[in-house]
Amino acid sequence: MTTLKDRLRAAVYLALRTGFRALPLSEGQRDRLRSRFLDRHSDWVPPPPRGRIEATGGDNARRPLVRADEPAIGHVPYRSEALPQVLPATLVAFYLPQFHPIEQNDAWWGKGFTEWRNVTRALPQFEGHVQPRLPADLGFYDLRNPQIMREQASLAQEYGIGAFCFYYYWFSGTTLLESPLRQWLADDSIEMPFCLCWANENWARRWDGRGDDILIGQQHSAEDDIAFIAHVADYLRDRRALKVEGKPMLLVYRPHLLPDARATAQRWRQWCREHDIGEIHLAYVQGFERPDPRDIDFDAAVEFPPNMSNPRSLTADQYLINPDFHGDVRDWRELASEIAARPLPEYPLYPGVNPGWDNEARRSGRGRVYLHASPRGYRDWLSTTIHQRLAPVQPERRLVFINAWNEWAEGAVLEPDVRLGHAYLDATRQALHAPLAHSAPARPCVVIHAWYLDVLGELLVDLRAAALPWRIVITTTPDRQDAVEQALASAGLRGEVVVYPNHGRDILPFLQVAERLYQEGEQVVLKLHTKRSTHRRDGEDWRRELTGRLLAADRASRIFDAFVQDPSLGLVAPEGHVQRLDYYWGANERNVGALLARIGLPAPDIDHDTFVAGSMFWVRLSALRPLLDAHLYRSLFEHEAGQVDGTQAHAIERIVSLVVRHAGADEQTAAAVLGLPFTDGQPYAYARKG
Repeated sequence: MTTLKDRLRAAVYLALRTGFRALPLSEGQRDRLRSRFLDRHSDWVPPPPRGRIEATGGDNARRPLVRADEPAIGHVPYRSEALPQVLPATLVAFYLPQFHPIEQNDAWWGKGFTEWRNVTRALPQFEGHVQPRLPADLGFYDLRNPQIMREQASLAQEYGIGAFCFYYYWFSGTTLLESPLRQWLADDSIEMPFCLCWANENWARRWDGRGDDILIGQQHSAEDDIAFIAHVADYLRDRRALKVEGKPMLLVYRPHLLPDARATAQRWRQWCREHDIGEIHLAYVQGFERPDPRDIDFDAAVEFPPNMSNPRSLTADQYLINPDFHGDVRDWRELASEIAARPLPEYPLYPGVNPGWDNEARRSGRGRVYLHASPRGYRDWLSTTIHQRLAPVQPERRLVFINAWNEWAEGAVLEPDVRLGHAYLDATRQALHAPLAHSAPARPCVVIHAWYLDVLGELLVDLRAAALPWRIVITTTPDRQDAVEQALASAGLRGEVVVYPNHGRDILPFLQVAERLYQEGEQVVLKLHTKRSTHRRDGEDWRRELTGRLLAADRASRIFDAFVQDPSLGLVAPEGHVQRLDYYWGANERNVGALLARIGLPAPDIDHDTFVAGSMFWVRLSALRPLLDAHLYRSLFEHEAGQVDGTQAHAIERIVSLVVRHAGADEQTAAAVLGLPFTDGQPYAYARKG
């Protein structure tokens, strides 16, 4: 429990923080003072709020019990595609070389230690927490094998990464983790540019560079400055050294830790001039403070998200699996939108982007997690950075730094993983292309889940009568595939039949198809299924009423045209079937709450928020993006056992309208779109409040 002393200390801290924010300080001064305070008094920072601990202590939490290497919805395989002929910017990815054993790590962490040991020990701390994060195509690689770095360079360049920025660990003449870098230097077959970032902080047991429990420390001095630059001269001279305006680039992680950063820069510049390197391009990383680089005789600064941003906490919203979790959960989406919108300062700054962050693997039970990162969100951030933030910058200075290529223990990874495959690399390549102008949907798609095959024929007749240029996708189980294909042929229609196990009702198959259609550029979908509701006597009437109000020949084309004419229209529901969430709420309350936390939506107002009963509707796929970007696991859905309520499928049915509104889109009934009178004041005929 929180003691009186802890509460008083927290109150004093908050008062000091309020006063500090009111001081007339420059950004650089404020950052430096904040960093000094945290180095000395980090114990004064109040702990983050606690997540939700259920009455049973979390034992009934929906845990990922199946396996840790399950592909999620939205997994992207390797695919070869062309890059723009002229790249609009050079993408530089930070690269961690701690994937091979060294003597020092053997002594500090146990023989054979590499970063993979941290990665594989991580466990999910709350529902929706993606841990452990496991590698795919490149495997649990060992950088002592030179072929690994060749494959990494080839893969990175194929997807648009222009250079690696290797972390470099120098401690007064001792280097750690350097052998892969020397191996790269000696391998002339690797054509990829690179630069170094001197991680000039102490190596600490907490992995954060602060002054506690130091394993090997820095001893900065004028002599050490010269020794360092002489040691890295081979990298600066290499033909593949990343250059800005012809000058090899060198980064420093924390220049304020140097006794006199300006003097260090001047020593390095003079040494390079005298030793056949010439002028160098010095930049520092804005991980802890943001001075004008010109004040310390540096040429530029490098953004380093998620550092230097403070999105809102989501910790209290999470359903804990580990009741003892004391970590901090933040909103990655706010991080991305805030940094993407920042204007560039007057001094030279290379903007940064981040595909995600979660250092639970290094800080068991106390990790800092940025939740709701997604490949599409990262793509949009990177695209905005390239095509908007950097638009006024001279082409030779259009560099974007990505944190990171392979920080597996910190959840900042572009390399393929088992959950989403090449999705982040694919997003990187997409972001390099100029954004496409908005266009109206060219055709409607219809996605039908076919379980009752006699009903399918009825729906196909209605589709044909609607006379629209449908793209038809029918999902079904393997044992029904032949019959579905025969039904299509008999109706004189062409369509795609996609086979899935009987799992997740009509909802899971729809999510999988919707994700693919969205990736392929489709925009508007009519979702139908062969609903029969065998537990009800009026199930046939329910289905016919739903489909008639969405698909009738005098309605379908006009509804589709409404989507064409109104880009803000996100969902069209059958009139009379939009119900308040408090209908059949008891069995769904817990699942809906956990699902909304997983997706990142606020808690609903069940007396006013609504859902589309029967789960048939027209929808713009972009309005489903908050749900699709969650990249749910198939194992989240229960196996079929005749359930009539309370499953994940029912929970998703109840949040579709919430998702659409959260995406900023509008929902209307079909009657409203068509201008037809309809009064919805009667009790719902096909369910009861419960």
